[in-house]
Amino acid sequence: MSARFLEPLDWVILAAYFVILMAIGIWASMKRKKDSSLFMADHSLSWHHIGFSMWGTNVGPSMLIASASAGFTTGVVSGNYAWYAFVFICLLAFVFAPRYLGAKVTTLPEFMGRRFGQSTRNILAWYTIVTILISWLALTLFAGGILIRQIFEIPMWQSALILLLISAFFTIAGGLKAVAYTNVFQMVLLIVVSAILTGVGLVKVGGPEGLAAAVPADYWNLFRPNDDPAFPWLPILLGYPVMGVWFWCTDQSMVQPVLAAKSLKQGQLGANLTGWLKILDVPLYIIPGIICFALFPTLQNPDEAYMTMVTNLFPIGMVGLVMAVLTAALVSTVGSALNALSTVFTIDIYLKKYRPNASTREIISVGRMVTVAGSIISIIICVAIDSIKGLDLFNIFQSVLGFIAPPMSAVFLFGVFWKRATTRAANFALTFGTAFSILVGILYLWVFPAEEYPGIWPHFMMLSFDLFVAICVGMTIISLLDKKPEGNKLDYGKLGKPAKSVVFLWAALIVVMIALYIFFNGH
Repeated sequence: MSARFLEPLDWVILAAYFVILMAIGIWASMKRKKDSSLFMADHSLSWHHIGFSMWGTNVGPSMLIASASAGFTTGVVSGNYAWYAFVFICLLAFVFAPRYLGAKVTTLPEFMGRRFGQSTRNILAWYTIVTILISWLALTLFAGGILIRQIFEIPMWQSALILLLISAFFTIAGGLKAVAYTNVFQMVLLIVVSAILTGVGLVKVGGPEGLAAAVPADYWNLFRPNDDPAFPWLPILLGYPVMGVWFWCTDQSMVQPVLAAKSLKQGQLGANLTGWLKILDVPLYIIPGIICFALFPTLQNPDEAYMTMVTNLFPIGMVGLVMAVLTAALVSTVGSALNALSTVFTIDIYLKKYRPNASTREIISVGRMVTVAGSIISIIICVAIDSIKGLDLFNIFQSVLGFIAPPMSAVFLFGVFWKRATTRAANFALTFGTAFSILVGILYLWVFPAEEYPGIWPHFMMLSFDLFVAICVGMTIISLLDKKPEGNKLDYGKLGKPAKSVVFLWAALIVVMIALYIFFNGH
């Protein structure tokens, strides 16, 4: 598929989408009070803004394409990456969010700085910036660039630049509030279009019964045997929590909407909405891939499953709408990441180390310059990734997260749950623990690739769990041997009981998730 297959109506819909998106961004930026915080949205975000913003940050074009591809090749088992997340979103709502909001922090490095000291905050700030640049910006732009390049037949750097300019517009003009407001519009559109695609596909294949009959029976199992090469149950059960704690509880891009909540209750309700929305990942992204397998079993490249469904099942005009939705998902992820990048640099590095008395106007100017600089760096990394051949984006992305996560998860869990944990232990995890994790990752992915040396490596999720355990053991030993631990300056205020509505909605979500796991393992 390329631009020459887009009909005039498709172009009209694409143009209309961008006009609406720009109008929302301008409206949101005009609502922002003059010289008010560009980063925390004046602590004005309600539960629906938070929920849609977190889900929107999590959902990108790479997820749409990769999830459909995974559905095509293995069925619903990859849904564990979406549905298992509710445990850690719940952990954010009831354990981490009350402490973050109670401590009145703007960034997570600031939170850890109060717990372990300035040295830990400095390390964590740079760690966060590098993570955002690689994981959130460069890889997301690469995935989106592949899609745009396929459609419009332009080079990768031009694709990435166009998408970045749209995303940067919202971050520079309106800060987090513009990103959050546009996320609501984008995610509603994403739900509608993907639901239509699933519905049309189900009708075409003969309904749920026809789909069940057209694919292998094990396509409907969320747990696969432990000798399954792609999705063994034990590594997922043990390894995903390491990634889950890091991604949902300690990553600045994901947690920032909760930090900007009007109140703790709104933050907890927003996280709950994210948990409900994660249920939609399977029917909206994975099941279209399963339907594609039923309708087009001879498809050579599973990565084309989503667009194959779109081009074969949708009429003229709807193809343009799908392109708008995929662009929306990309803009959402990149916009949130750019805002998180500028927030961490400005608050944790510029203000803390160089200009502690800077005016609000100066802070906003620096934030905007960092957004531009981050955009340029991410395009350079994106083009470099594009020069790598023979790598599967989804698996590489998941395994990279698996090697980044262990140190961060360990430091935050020890910082919150164990008062005896010391600064030396935290810094050990963030420096030597990170270096060791990345070294193992390089050996696993490039030097002795798991595909060529299957006998020496466990599954990467089990490897992530092993690294986490090793770092935790190291932190425990160092903390117990440290005779002069640095004082804990964290003050959470009064941690009150969650509202009854919060407890009820979370209890309902837990019941639904358990029921889904039981249903999808009864086949």
